[in-house]
This record gives sequence, C-alpha cells and structure tokens, in this order.
Amino acid sequence: MANIVSVLYDDPKDGHPVTYARDGIPSIEIYADGQTTPSSAAIDFRPGELLGDTTGALGLGDFIAAHGHTLTVVSDHDGPDSRFDLALPEADIVILQACWPALLTQQRIALAGKLRLVIVAGDGADDIDLDAAATRGITVAEITHSTSTSTAEYALLLILSLVHNAGPAVAASSGPTRSIADYAHRAYDLEAMQVGIVGAGRVGLAVLRRLRPFDVRLHYTDPRRLPLAVEDDLRLTYHPNAEAMAPICDVVSLHSPLRKATANLFDTTMIAEMKRGAYLVNTAHTGLCDPGAVAHALETGRLAGYAADSPIRSGTPTHIAGLSLSAQARYAAGVREVLECWFDDVPIRGDYLTLDRGRPTSRAERSYGIRRYRE
Repeated sequence: MANIVSVLYDDPKDGHPVTYARDGIPSIEIYADGQTTPSSAAIDFRPGELLGDTTGALGLGDFIAAHGHTLTVVSDHDGPDSRFDLALPEADIVILQACWPALLTQQRIALAGKLRLVIVAGDGADDIDLDAAATRGITVAEITHSTSTSTAEYALLLILSLVHNAGPAVAASSGPTRSIADYAHRAYDLEAMQVGIVGAGRVGLAVLRRLRPFDVRLHYTDPRRLPLAVEDDLRLTYHPNAEAMAPICDVVSLHSPLRKATANLFDTTMIAEMKRGAYLVNTAHTGLCDPGAVAHALETGRLAGYAADSPIRSGTPTHIAGLSLSAQARYAAGVREVLECWFDDVPIRGDYLTLDRGRPTSRAERSYGIRRYRE
C-alpha cells in the first residue's frame, strides 16, 4: 500500500463549485508538436470541473482508494510545521502542483525517507531540488504540455494588456467613470514593436506562434537554437543570450526555467540596458527577476510596465497562468496516467520523465542543465 501526499490549493471561499460558467471544454488529442494528450485508462471527473483544489483532489480519490492506497490532500505547505512537512516522513508518492508551489528542498527530501515518486501536476520542476532527488534515486515526472497553451495565452493577454493599458480600463468598468484620456495617454499598439522571448521551449515557442499574426518583429534567445525552418516560418531573429537581445526589444517575455544561470537574470544591470519604456512580462518563475530592480525601474520610468502571475494570498507565491480548467483536465488525467503506470510497474512515457529512478533524462539536461546519465 502506498501513502500518497498531494499538495493542492484551498477550495474557493464560497465552497467547491456545483455549477460552472460553461458546460464543458473542447477536446483535443494531439498537441502542436505531435505529442499526444494524457492517455489514462479512465478518469473519474468531467473535463471542465475544478480539479486542483482540495475537494477536487485531481479526480483521484476513488481511483486511489480502489487500489488500496491512501491519499492525503494538504494545502498548507509553508514552514516546518506545515501539514505537508508532517505528512512527508510516511509519503511514498508526492504530487505537487506547479501553480501552488510547495518547495521540495534537500531538507524535505531527507525528511521523506520513503519517497520514491514525485509527480508535478503541470509543467515545471523548478521547485524540486533535482540533484537531491537524483541522489536518492527518486523518479520525477511532469505532465508536460498540459499547461503550455494556458500559460502562452496568459502571457499574450498580459502583453496586450500592458501595451494597450487595458488593465485599468477593465478594473474601472464597474467603478467611477474616468476620462478617456486617463487611459489613452499610456495606450499603444503592439504592431511593429520588437518583441523578445527568453526561453523558446514549449511555452516560449507557443507564444512566438501566437504573436506572429500581430505583425511584430520577433526575437528569441535559448540555449538551444530552434530549427532554421521554424525561424524562417515565424521570421525570428536569434540572439545568443538575453544580454544581446533585451536592449533591442520593446517587450520582453520570460519563459525560461529557473536555474543558477537564470536566477535574477533581469536585475538592475540587465534592466538598465533595456529601452526606456519597455515592457517586461514574467509567467515563468518569480526568481528570474530581481523584485527590487523591477520596482525601481517602474518608479523611474525605465520600464513602462511589468506583469507576472499574481500572488493570490499574501506571502504565498502562486502561478495562475496555467490554471485554466482546460489545463486542469489535462494534468489531472496525466497524473492518473503516471500513477497507473507506477502501480502496474510499466514504463512511464518518456515525455513526462525528468528523473527516471534518479537518472536525469534528456529533458532534465535540456530544461534544467542537469547532466544526463550515460551508460
């Protein structure tokens, strides 16, 4: 019998939804790059339901109970006395959620002596100490692609909102009337602007594809250059690093994993090299930007705007870009697919594996800079 601990966000303040704004979500079977959507044997939820809160429990309750395992769902993951820390010593499997990051540090991995499998419900293992997990022989799986579209669409929303000064207009729509000039004096068109993407992986490439119809001039930087056919199709200009790209751009959108080379990448020095009045968007990880440098740049007008995933609860980092109900249906089914494989002792699909019983995969090397195991 396995003890499974899942860290999910709290239910809505008015309780878990009974009805929804829409009756369902469109069904897709293949992502843009050809990878298939999750293929679990079955699901115990209706796509379009809220699954990432404690009541939704990723739709796993009946499935786990039917297999004789136990599921503990917690939302409290901050501090050494959190319910997460109290549950870790007996945990065989931990399920994390990228939008509600619970840090799986070296100390916590040491505390979890029975831990063998970690599943990220969504894209991104930035909050896991992968070196410590590798040393312990732990398998780490992410439900890749499940949140990529949601995050890319959200990034595009933020870019357009900043450039068009749409946020205040939306916020004020039900409040006191303000003059047109209050909005117009900071509103521009995105057309013909220079837009740069830091990190051209699944999300970054999806953002580039969505920006192409806006008739902007697209730039990107990534440790791995995209195929020339893709560059030609999207009319991309490649730069060897962010330092070379940022000074050219009117808009910079961040989509890089957090690692040593990218921590506080956009600091005082980097931002000082950007165009006055540039916009910075960060839907990847808060650690990519120095918050003090960003605040100072906004105060002085070096940056015309900054947008990122918003903190929902004071003091607790959250990532709402990949939280759509469409994404939740995908990553909930993907988590079940991984668990089905694990319980039946069959291989987990390679697209999901970051660490395979401690051995870094090509994904770990590409996304997190961890050297791949070689025979």
